[in-house]
Amino acid sequence: MQILSNLFEIKLSKSTIATIGTFDGIHIGHQKILNSLVRFAKENSLKSVVITFDPHPRKIINKINSIELINTIEEKKEKLKTLGIDYLIIQKFDEKFSETEANKFVEILKNNINIEKLIVGYDHRFGKNRNADINDLKKYGKELKFEVIQIDALEIQEVNISSTKIRLAIKDGNIRLANSYLGYNFFLSGEIVKGHSRGKKLGFPTANLKIDEDKIIPKNGVYLVKSIIEHQNIYGMMNIGYNPTFNNKSKKIETHFFNINKNLYGKIIKIELLEYIREEKRFETVDDLIQRLKLDREKCLKLIH
Repeated sequence: MQILSNLFEIKLSKSTIATIGTFDGIHIGHQKILNSLVRFAKENSLKSVVITFDPHPRKIINKINSIELINTIEEKKEKLKTLGIDYLIIQKFDEKFSETEANKFVEILKNNINIEKLIVGYDHRFGKNRNADINDLKKYGKELKFEVIQIDALEIQEVNISSTKIRLAIKDGNIRLANSYLGYNFFLSGEIVKGHSRGKKLGFPTANLKIDEDKIIPKNGVYLVKSIIEHQNIYGMMNIGYNPTFNNKSKKIETHFFNINKNLYGKIIKIELLEYIREEKRFETVDDLIQRLKLDREKCLKLIH
């Protein structure tokens, strides 16, 4: 997969089939579109193109400092690489780009990306203020001679899948539901950094994860998790929160891995969340906390086996 930027300067000579979107989460609805894109490309001898945006358009349009992303741009790149796409175009989304009218945007796609077909979801909107919809797109397609392929809504148990619903599930700690919508396990990725080393003193050494500021953080509490470390599946339990027993002021993401004794400081790792175990709780004594951690570990080990 070749990664490009700036739609205004790209010139692709071969005919393409493209799709456009933020694709936050690359959930199973997104996957249906992307798998169709790759299949249509092969069937029609076209190059497949995914056009996405960085930062997320809502960050610019709503003028907010941070946004709770299911996937950071780096995580999105890694996920898209596995799908067999030829080109990923990451367009910088700023105020100037947000002013691009729908007809101008489509002309750029035709002239610079050489689109023969454009595949989009049923609810796709585009252009300045997102004023244009699928009907406008089909009209432009007729004028500029490219085909618009519409993908219908994909549903699970009669509930439409959306990145918004996945975010809500993650924020509620409903990781099983979020994972079923995503089609893979929601994960946090980042660098392992030094913490207070309290876990080691308690008999539960932890790896402290530093993540991207725009990444969504699940509900505070304890989770069963899994990571691949040195080509091995390693399970553990993650605590997200403030460690109220110790009156921490800042939120931490700490993971106690089972059956591993390695120095992970400075390593970049990905940790998948599998199950919500319990809410974060303040314990009266450190001994009470240790006893609860033992029970949490037992519960996690039973779920694994």
